[in-house]
Formats: sequence, C-alpha cells, structure tokens
Amino acid sequence: MIVLNGMVGLCLVLGGLRHKVQHYNLQGANAFLAVIVPLSILGLVLPNYTMATIEPELSVGQSVFFVTLCLGMYCVFLVIQTTRHRLDFAEPEGVLSLDVEQQAQGPQPVIYHVVLLLSYLALVVVLAEKLAIPVDHFTSVLGMPEALGGLLVATLVCSPEAVGAVRAAMANRLQRAVNISLGSALATISLTIPAVLLLALYTDKHVILGLDPEAVLMLVTTLLVSLLTFSSGRTTVLLGAVHLLLFLVYVMLIFDLPTVAAAAA
Repeated sequence: MIVLNGMVGLCLVLGGLRHKVQHYNLQGANAFLAVIVPLSILGLVLPNYTMATIEPELSVGQSVFFVTLCLGMYCVFLVIQTTRHRLDFAEPEGVLSLDVEQQAQGPQPVIYHVVLLLSYLALVVVLAEKLAIPVDHFTSVLGMPEALGGLLVATLVCSPEAVGAVRAAMANRLQRAVNISLGSALATISLTIPAVLLLALYTDKHVILGLDPEAVLMLVTTLLVSLLTFSSGRTTVLLGAVHLLLFLVYVMLIFDLPTVAAAAA
C-alpha cells in the first residue's frame, strides 16, 4: 500500500503537476508488474484457501516451495534487468531530464552507490528499531490501532526510496522513479516474505500470511489500478491522484472505529 499507492501516487502527482505528461518505458514497468502481481496473490491471498492447514498459513512444504519460487523469480528478474533486457528499464529516447546536478557531475561509480545504499539501510534500520518502542507506546496510550505503528515504521523504512523516486519524477526522469518504486514493491514481496517464512521454519513459529477480506480487496484493487496506470507509456496527475486516493482509503481502514475501540479497551 505504501509503495504502490503512496509512493507511486506522490511521484505521479508531483511529476505531473510540474511536467503535465511524463513518459516511461512500458516494457520495463510491465516486467515489474508481471512478477509483482502473481507473487502478491500467491503469497497474501492463496493461504486463505489452502487446505493443508486450518489457519490462513502455508504448510512446511508449501513454505519451502514458495520461498524457492520467490527467490528464483527475483533472481531471474535481476538477470533480465541487468543483462539481456537492460534497455527496457532505461529512460525512453527523447525524454528531456531536468536533473541538472547529475548531468553536471556525470555518472558516479558503482561503489559510490553501493556505499550510499548500505549507509542509508543501516541508518534506517537503526531508526526503525529505536522508534518502534516509543511509537507502540504512543499508539497504546492514545488508544490508536496497532496497525498505525506498523504504518509509521514502514513509512520510515521506505522514506529513502520515496525521496529518490520523488526527486527523479520532479526531474522528469519518470523511468527512474518507476524503477525505484516498483523495484521496492518487488523486493518487498519476493524477499521479505521468504525471509519471514525461513525465520518461522527455523524457530518453529506460525506465520499468518492470508489477508482479511478488506485487505484482499485493497490489494486486488491496487494491483488492477497499477496495471491500468502502467499500460500506455505515459502518466498524468489523474493517475497519481487515484493511487493517493487508494492510500488514503487504506489509512482510513486502519482507523476503523471497531478497531480503535478494541485497541482502547
């Protein structure tokens, strides 16, 4: 919800307000969604309908298979993105970038980006760990839903990518914003779930993956809107506004009155 609606919506709205119509590489966006959609459904909806367990979770065999599937698909995608079809994820020809700072500096070496990425990740992990306890206390004292704490921490974790994506969109480098946003969503679904499942198998814990009906509806709607958004090679403010609307609906559902009442009790 944060990435596909909040981050994507913010990029498209701010980029659209500044440049009216923005263009991206259609093949690259479709490649992201071709992996995100099935893995999302298999990982977050299918467990509600499996018969191997009573709860909406995967059995040991199913967990091992899903971990292998996710990691295998992610590796295949990385090979496609970095070797055979690199141009599918590059800026379309004829797009004028306003990223004057980067153009003046020229391309930076790979090690430069690796060091910055690791530094950002370390900082975000430390901040998320330090803020988790006070955020939970804050929501508990005020009788707010527990999911709000998760939303705040997850937003903090996504903030470096969000800043990079928004800056790219504002500089009319929408393809970079698409790569960052959809790449973040793909990494979340194809790496986070396998990591949690492996940890659960190691510690003999149960992980409830299946979403409740409201969350399933939001997930399916988000995936459908994403397919429509990235289906023409161009975006406008309207498409970004729809994604932001879905994000606001998600936040509203967190503050559902019965949930707040239960948390307060």
